Amino acid sequence: MAALLLASACATGGGQPPGEAPRRPAAEAATPAAPAFDSATRGDAEFNRLFRHEFADVDGVRMHYVTGGTGEPLVLLHGWPQSWYEWRGIMPELAERYTVYALDLPGLGDSGGAPSGYDKATLARHVHGLVAGELGLRGINLVGHDLGAGVGFQYAAQYPDEVAKYAHLDYPLPGPALSADRYRSLSWHMAFHDQDAFPETLVDDDVREYLALFFPYVAHGGTAFGGPGAKSPFTNEQIDEFARTYRRPQVLTGGFELYRTLEKDERDNTAAAPITMPVMLMTAEGMLESTRSTVEPRMTRITRAVEVPGAGHWLPEENPEFVTAELLRFFGGRAAR
Repeated sequence: MAALLLASACATGGGQPPGEAPRRPAAEAATPAAPAFDSATRGDAEFNRLFRHEFADVDGVRMHYVTGGTGEPLVLLHGWPQSWYEWRGIMPELAERYTVYALDLPGLGDSGGAPSGYDKATLARHVHGLVAGELGLRGINLVGHDLGAGVGFQYAAQYPDEVAKYAHLDYPLPGPALSADRYRSLSWHMAFHDQDAFPETLVDDDVREYLALFFPYVAHGGTAFGGPGAKSPFTNEQIDEFARTYRRPQVLTGGFELYRTLEKDERDNTAAAPITMPVMLMTAEGMLESTRSTVEPRMTRITRAVEVPGAGHWLPEENPEFVTAELLRFFGGRAAR
């Protein structure tokens, strides 16, 4: 049962977002500049042929997103402790059928500044300011993973006429069927991340090591799922990229704030009207029914529900072929191979 909540939770682009005031003392501020937003893709020929980095100012946040492809808009929202880069492996095939927009959530990744709150309803409004306000997109196909799925649900609930279909990936939903207290009680990391200042103080010295330990913990066969332990499904380069963004003090805090707002998320999700557009629910292997029980009160048209074979929490990295095929099938792309 504890595993239920362990699974949560460029050359053509613009300039680097402005720096943010660090939490460290002034004497420590004169450190070398962090690697640029495009450091993981600058030498990636395939990426630069298909995608570009962009920025847009939305309600006090300079939001970073990656876009490319042709066709209907497909918006991808990442979870913790990740960024837009979690979708890198499956974006090229998706871009053959859709115009892909992989966002860094407000206050996370390479998005600069801080949102007015990290509750998922507030984050959804910032995302809407980018997607509908700045980009002018309506009738989108929307995908959310982990805590990004919390944002995805709120986007669909607040703007139901602007979402054609929604895919909800591996995120039990706080709300009428799952209290915030119950959510946190089933996972040490939920309770730890919720504490004020402690996570930043303990993790700040070596963000990369913390992430490197956490990734296999909730991978397929990881101890979070009662397994014997697992190897990390991420390469060193992938871990480096995620750690690059979370080394920024404000981003590290923003990631933990996603957990500190669970009570408000519970209240907002309980108050929200159930969404009625077609929904696909996708979970880690063995987690479908327990996750489904938490989302069904707020999703009336779950037209497809699947577990990802051989995958723990990191669905796009652990079984990218299956995830890509299912997304294309659900959103109306070509038939799965």
